[in-house]
Amino acid sequence: MAGSFEATGDGGAAIALDEVEISILRSLAVQLLELIGPGEEPAEGEDPLAALFAEGPSEPPSDPALARLFPDAYRGPDAEAGGPGDEAVPNEDLRTASADFRRFTENDLRARKREDALAVVRALDALTAHGEGGAVLTLTRAQSQQWLGTLNDLRLAIGTRLEVSDDDDGGGLYSLPDEDPRKPMVMAYLWLGALQETLVETLLD
Repeated sequence: MAGSFEATGDGGAAIALDEVEISILRSLAVQLLELIGPGEEPAEGEDPLAALFAEGPSEPPSDPALARLFPDAYRGPDAEAGGPGDEAVPNEDLRTASADFRRFTENDLRARKREDALAVVRALDALTAHGEGGAVLTLTRAQSQQWLGTLNDLRLAIGTRLEVSDDDDGGGLYSLPDEDPRKPMVMAYLWLGALQETLVETLLD
């Protein structure tokens, strides 16, 4: 089971992780949380329910990695690959529709991504709570879904930093020389992809 997720037979998944792997995964999940940013806390004296109806941003994030995690919902025919697009709708109308969609959905999407990443951190912390060394991580089906979301978000963010496009299969990353400064990030990207693939397979069983 080492190195890949395997189905547990009850809808969940399990994987053996050594101490280094646990540390790397935790560090990446924490960095993802920092990238996404903290949630909006109600001001002192403010009705907490108001936060449920607060409007989010209308413009895409300036950070390319965040923009990949929170893409426009509607994109014009001259936009880069990654959105549905619609040649019958003028670009200005698409921008307006994207802004409206983002305003009412991005806060919830950010909250879900934070919740998934936090679940990953907590699961890893639970592995090391009773001593050092490797351990077997066992996930329920619901936890597997959260892990899958975070693994996907991490690959999107790292892939953006590496300038891996949607049409690029990442094959060129395997041939990078060891002295290339991108090598550690590339190794993490490829490893996360392998974890994601095997976790998906357990969910299909």
